[in-house]
Amino acid sequence: MNARVLSYRPNLSAGKPALVAALALTVLSLGPAAPHSAFDWFATLCGGTQRSGPLLSSGSLNTNGASASRPASVIKVLSCEALPNAPGKSITTITVDYAPLAFTPAHRHPGSVTAVVLQGTVRSQLGGGAAINYTVGQTWFEPPGTLHVFAENPDPVHPAKLLATFVADTGCGALVLPPD
Repeated sequence: MNARVLSYRPNLSAGKPALVAALALTVLSLGPAAPHSAFDWFATLCGGTQRSGPLLSSGSLNTNGASASRPASVIKVLSCEALPNAPGKSITTITVDYAPLAFTPAHRHPGSVTAVVLQGTVRSQLGGGAAINYTVGQTWFEPPGTLHVFAENPDPVHPAKLLATFVADTGCGALVLPPD
């Protein structure tokens, strides 16, 4: 599977039809060398024949005024494979790049997630816990459905990067859900 990059900007207040139209126009204006649209990329996340769902759910993720003005995290899918020893489950591996001060707002995941910091510092808070600064080599685990209050790069100068591994239902449906 070819890895594709997506800028994670979850403010979908314009509505799904307007967003789809804007994405389509942007992709068409770039010509034949254009990358896949975000929705096409999400739909083909697990290979050309799997079209059962996007990485992000169709609901919008809530953002506040402060996070809306911050840089967005950038997601790159590395792989998505069915687990032969766990029928009905798939494993998806992604990297998330955080520019200085980049921010990811509150969300949930339907499956289990393990994250490891590859570069810089990622500050993360899970529901019911304190915000923690994770540095290179440190990890955290998110049980299915846990509220991920936020994740960010608190550094105003240096980028950060993490590797996240999801174990979820086969078909790689929505892996990022609204917080409520």
